[in-house]
Amino acid sequence: MSESPVHPVLLLISRRVKPGHEAEFERLMTEFIRSAEAYPGCIGAQLVHPGDEEGVEDALYHALMAFDDAISLKAWQKSAQREAGLASIGPYIEGSAVMRGISGLAHWFQPRTGAKGAQPPRWKVAVVTWLGIFPTVYLLFLGLGSILAPWSLLTRTLLLTVLVVIIMTWGVAPQLTRLFRPWLFPSATLEFENNSEEP
Repeated sequence: MSESPVHPVLLLISRRVKPGHEAEFERLMTEFIRSAEAYPGCIGAQLVHPGDEEGVEDALYHALMAFDDAISLKAWQKSAQREAGLASIGPYIEGSAVMRGISGLAHWFQPRTGAKGAQPPRWKVAVVTWLGIFPTVYLLFLGLGSILAPWSLLTRTLLLTVLVVIIMTWGVAPQLTRLFRPWLFPSATLEFENNSEEP
């Protein structure tokens, strides 16, 4: 009997900060994210500030977090580090946080609006992901290859993978979603399922 496949779990947590408290919130969220990144099973985390995404009017702060699997995520959600982080930022937040979560790479190809439905087939996500990652990695090597040549393999890999995730998430993937939407979602467009659970 084959075991069920394990996939990374990615979360996008959105919060509204009380006016005038942005600086303190950002300082505490930086500490919160460092704590999350140091936690076993966390692949990475990043804070997206209002206005970071060009052409999108958004007054919310977003934290993008990735874990090896759902078990790692649940362990983080029950951890003392998370509780301390939430307690520190709590006084600076208005309303409840909204979490959007999805497994695997399909989060890159989820339209912002549309009818709810099933995720696109994994093979389609794999094809479109490759179409985005291949030219992104190729151009990064062309642009940064000579600069990064003296660096160690570990630091080069770390920088390049961070850049690929950022470029794919906020640049390439949204464009590919628009281009391939009829093929990815032949019957309907999809949106993340929202809920009020904290990260």
